[in-house]
Amino acid sequence: MSHIDIPRLKRAAGVISLPGSKSISNRTLLLAALAEGETEIHGLLDSDDTRVMLAALANLGVKASVGAGSTPSNTPTRVINGSGGQFSVRSAELFMGNAGTAIRPLTAALALMGGHYELSGVQRMHERPIGDLVDGLRQIGADISYLENEGFPPISIRPARLKLDAPIRIRGDVSSQFLTALLMALPLIKQDAVVELTTELISKPYVEITLNLMARFGVEVERDGWQRFSILAGQSYISPG
Repeated sequence: MSHIDIPRLKRAAGVISLPGSKSISNRTLLLAALAEGETEIHGLLDSDDTRVMLAALANLGVKASVGAGSTPSNTPTRVINGSGGQFSVRSAELFMGNAGTAIRPLTAALALMGGHYELSGVQRMHERPIGDLVDGLRQIGADISYLENEGFPPISIRPARLKLDAPIRIRGDVSSQFLTALLMALPLIKQDAVVELTTELISKPYVEITLNLMARFGVEVERDGWQRFSILAGQSYISPG
């Protein structure tokens, strides 16, 4: 058959079950792991990135199980038992594959937890920049070192004395994941925190996803346009159920 003629249609009807978003899935997994309480996640995307995040969280002592319910697309429900802001495993070597949506937010969270961690991945991951995020974390005293090439994974994280006495200044035109990682991690310090961008922010919708999900887990971020983001002390992640 060389071709198929499809007649012109005036209407279509039906139900389509869309797969979960990778960006939303991994943000939700990490927030659920950091929160107090149990979170039931429906429609989680099954992808390399989410599998890497789930494996890393398991290695950090976070308990995750498959729930009884499922979505219309038969994606299993995941039940995450939150750590209350502190992972039980204080030393770990984590293999992050090529999952940028996993290694960047996890780097920020682990840098604020006071443990010993090493994060590595496939060779392609070791070619993906992480330097702007590390520079931002170092501004508040985080102890992060590069194990191979400056500015790229693999990295080592050591315990450090953190201080939030000035805004964290990072670029916004490299990757919005760096800002997302900082915003998601900073509530763990339980001090007033401010992030200022030195260049225009790219991928604003992805940062909006971050802010909306943080709010679902009980942490509000005040923003002045898209250049300055403030998190007031006294907030912590609590499961929305």
